Amino acid sequence: MARLASRAPDAAALAGEGCVVSADWTELIAAGDLDGVIVATPPATHADIVRAAIEADLPTLVEKPLTTSRADAEALLALAEDSGVAVMVDHTYLFHPGFRAMKREALVLGRLQALRTAGGNWGPFRDDVDVLWDWGPHDVALCLDLVGDQPVKVEAWSKDRQSTPEGAGEVIAVRLTFDDGLAADLRVGNLMEHRTRFVAANFGRHELIFSDEGGDALTRGVRPENPRCDTEEEPAWAIPVADTPPLTVAVQEFAESIRHPSTDLFGLRLAVDVVSVLEQCEAALGR
Repeated sequence: MARLASRAPDAAALAGEGCVVSADWTELIAAGDLDGVIVATPPATHADIVRAAIEADLPTLVEKPLTTSRADAEALLALAEDSGVAVMVDHTYLFHPGFRAMKREALVLGRLQALRTAGGNWGPFRDDVDVLWDWGPHDVALCLDLVGDQPVKVEAWSKDRQSTPEGAGEVIAVRLTFDDGLAADLRVGNLMEHRTRFVAANFGRHELIFSDEGGDALTRGVRPENPRCDTEEEPAWAIPVADTPPLTVAVQEFAESIRHPSTDLFGLRLAVDVVSVLEQCEAALGR
């Protein structure tokens, strides 16, 4: 993210002399001549850095997850609400034009009846964070944002665990059940054969599929009214979307939030809910 921000004209223009990248965050925040801060550090450091940025009245964009504890996340939200400082969280795929188009299409398709997501790859194998907190924030954020509600029940179990030459690997299944009976099934892991990122939303006869695996980012399909008949399924069709990289969108919107300050903390509140769900997943996994 730091490399992208240093090349993004919208962000670089704010500071006049461009973006400053530093490993010493205390020195950076204390400098006093910044328009905003982008936090691209290990998750365990997020709470302290974001807190310091808010206290310094600096708009902040922080990588996912916001924190690795619900208590820390809620404390940051309360601080941001009291101070009026803008804080954005980079749940990258929420900024993807394909997913945003999916949300628009969903508005006219009726009740969401089932939801499936998958995200993962072979690796990365990290020492600072496990699979749940590395891959999980994306899928949970996509799910909560699309459903527009918090789950009433959270279940999680390990599907596969392996020790590889690169490090510990795992695939985790998560089921989120919502108040209206909707169940969302999520699968995340770093033991997948290839890069995987999709969201399949079922609305009865209609299904929307968002994918960041190459090819069409968003497709819509229609199933037969009576699946017992010999009626063939109608072919799915692609819905055109912009090809702007989601990280570019995130940085551009962060720059815009600095130019035109807003008290909208929807993304931060969603991030708190994401951390809460992940914490419940940890408990379900017995960790």
